[in-house]
Amino acid sequence: MHRRLWRFTPLAALLGAVWLWAGPSLVAAQGKPEGTMTWALHFSMSPTYYDPAEAAGIATPFKFLYALHDALLKPMPQGLLTPSLAEQWTESPDGLVYDFTLRPGLTFHNGDALTAEDVVFSFQRYKGAGAKLLKDKVQAVEAIDAYHVRFRLHEAWPDFLLFLGTPATGAGLVVPKTYLERVGDEAFKQHPIGAGPYKFVSHTAGLELVLEANETYWRKMPTVKRLVFKSVPEGTTRLAVLKTGEADIAYSLPGDLADAVRKDPQLTLKITAPPTPLWLDFTDKWNPKSPWHDRRVRLAANYALDRQAINDAETLGFSKLTGSIIPHRFLYALPIEPHPYDPAKARQLLKEAGYPNGFDAGDLTPTPPWTSMAEAAAGYLSAVGIKTRVRSMERPAMFAAWRSKGLQGIILAASGSLGSASTRLDNYVVSSGEFAYGGEADLDALFQKQARERDPTQREAMLHELQRLVHERVLFAPIYEIAGLSGIGPRVAESGLGLIPTYNWSGPYEEVRLKP
Repeated sequence: MHRRLWRFTPLAALLGAVWLWAGPSLVAAQGKPEGTMTWALHFSMSPTYYDPAEAAGIATPFKFLYALHDALLKPMPQGLLTPSLAEQWTESPDGLVYDFTLRPGLTFHNGDALTAEDVVFSFQRYKGAGAKLLKDKVQAVEAIDAYHVRFRLHEAWPDFLLFLGTPATGAGLVVPKTYLERVGDEAFKQHPIGAGPYKFVSHTAGLELVLEANETYWRKMPTVKRLVFKSVPEGTTRLAVLKTGEADIAYSLPGDLADAVRKDPQLTLKITAPPTPLWLDFTDKWNPKSPWHDRRVRLAANYALDRQAINDAETLGFSKLTGSIIPHRFLYALPIEPHPYDPAKARQLLKEAGYPNGFDAGDLTPTPPWTSMAEAAAGYLSAVGIKTRVRSMERPAMFAAWRSKGLQGIILAASGSLGSASTRLDNYVVSSGEFAYGGEADLDALFQKQARERDPTQREAMLHELQRLVHERVLFAPIYEIAGLSGIGPRVAESGLGLIPTYNWSGPYEEVRLKP
């Protein structure tokens, strides 16, 4: 006998109940989509971002994936695990079997029917963040019939739905099996076909993506006819195109540029609170020959940073200072205060560790577009004797190098993917994590133990202990949970910013609107 997830499972109780059945449309019928809305993005685009199988456990690709594709369940304004392609699902009492029922009549952009076979195919081809963990935990996934999919787990895994249905991974997004098998992976990235609210029109390498409304989208017909995403890495240029009307929304504006938006009566500054901590990661901390292997050196780096000054300069003081890489609003997060700014203590710790004159720490590579923040951090480190050089890279290349463990020195790391304390620890702390350069056996063992625990009180205790140990061992130098600062132009009636709780970008795209 199966039971309904929203009534009985511990995960649903902690996240808040979500409706497992939704009507064919959440709004009344409307006219045909009209107009074009343009975004100025803070990074270069890559076709890799259009394929759910490549999703790397970061928020970046979901700016496009949520337009082109749809998922069994996903974060929406109604809740973190909102039914989408699956109109309902059940979990067996022992937590080993999950059954999903698809909505009838679903189709992909090319008209092909979306069936359970596509769900199975999409899950099996997934190779992004969390893929190994998912494949290790899931014993089998099978199409019972055209509308029913069954996942069988090797053992109870309370995080299954979070890994499947949030941007912690892209495993729950569904792509067309027949089309992909015909054209292949590389051709699919160049012309993706999905089941989302917008269809692919064109891509100019690294510079622009154009999408067109999917008028038969099951949830509702989009209001805006065309969405255009333009790569504008330079912040001053993003502000300029917003002012001229070449862009309707400009993402990620640093402090002085955000202040200019705030002072312009034609523009609107939108402040969001994404689950995006920024922190320094020391890639050589697992190398016994590196200065970073010494806890005192890592602690010195923490004391060297004036977090509030960086916050004031970069985000007008709106960011939340933190001592953790886990967003404070995540399930099972342990609030941790950051180390205070104390450069004298930092110098003393370096002296005690055998580096009275400091040392050369090599490159400091920031996650784009936070180059100015990295330069500020480098200045504070240099002031206590830790010398480093900021090395900027394009976002696709930076993340590819990070995932392949090709970055050396210090990384100004960031992650905005949704999930829980467990999903975030899996990526950055567990030794097999997508972005982890090493690990510690006791932390790995404790992570695996909590992953099997179905009692939420005991899970919370273990995850809190993990976070305490990460803090005590000073594995990172957390700075703050960034405030998202975006500019909105005068033509926009609904930007989509802030509609999905803790999601920093526009969404759902079928809800964005231009003024009449």
